[in-house]
Amino acid sequence: MTKQEVAGIIDHTLLAPVARESEIKKLCEEAKKYSFASVCVNPCYVPLASEMLEGSSVKVCTVIGFPLGASSFGGKAAEAMLAIDDGADEVDMVINIGHAKDHLYNLIEEDIRSVVDASREAGEDNNKKVVVKVILETCFLTDDEIVECSVCAKKAGADFVKTSTGFASPKDAEGKPLPNGATVHAVELMRKTVGSDMGVKASGGIRSAEDAAAMIKAGASRLGCSAGVAVVENWKE
Repeated sequence: MTKQEVAGIIDHTLLAPVARESEIKKLCEEAKKYSFASVCVNPCYVPLASEMLEGSSVKVCTVIGFPLGASSFGGKAAEAMLAIDDGADEVDMVINIGHAKDHLYNLIEEDIRSVVDASREAGEDNNKKVVVKVILETCFLTDDEIVECSVCAKKAGADFVKTSTGFASPKDAEGKPLPNGATVHAVELMRKTVGSDMGVKASGGIRSAEDAAAMIKAGASRLGCSAGVAVVENWKE
């Protein structure tokens, strides 16, 4: 892949709770300069990002039920509709991870479908096709749970499955922190499950061109990272 092609699959991301307006503006300027796929920002910054990116090829992506995924179905749907009305082109929703651990896959699918349907409706009202990505938070899930939740996302009509929020805090039995981002294994498993007609987004811990290359090789068709500029600048064609 060329640098331009890699840039075209990166969601240039800033979701820190302390993110400031000046930093969002910088994010948008970098996204336009490098022609990233989108900027991914918290919902409060969607209007600003939409205004700054108007007329460019860069989409505005935001997060729904983030980062815990424990909001009500209706709350997530309403949040998605408001974000789209504010200018979002893509929404990345977090599933209810407790439901996934309890294997309540009917509820997982219902949760996803509520956001997909609300996003489609709001998209029609705003004359655009909205992309819906589903964050599984794979660091908390077994392989079987990753597969089942990916199937739920596909059945519910989502466009992508996504690995991580980047904000999870998994720990082992002794309380030692565990990795919380994308892994090659999870991406491979998700790609195998959803096939070629659905996107897979790797996010969390992608800090270098080498990290990005490994995720793309594993099957990722979109990358979420705050280090997008470094990835592109150091990409070896």
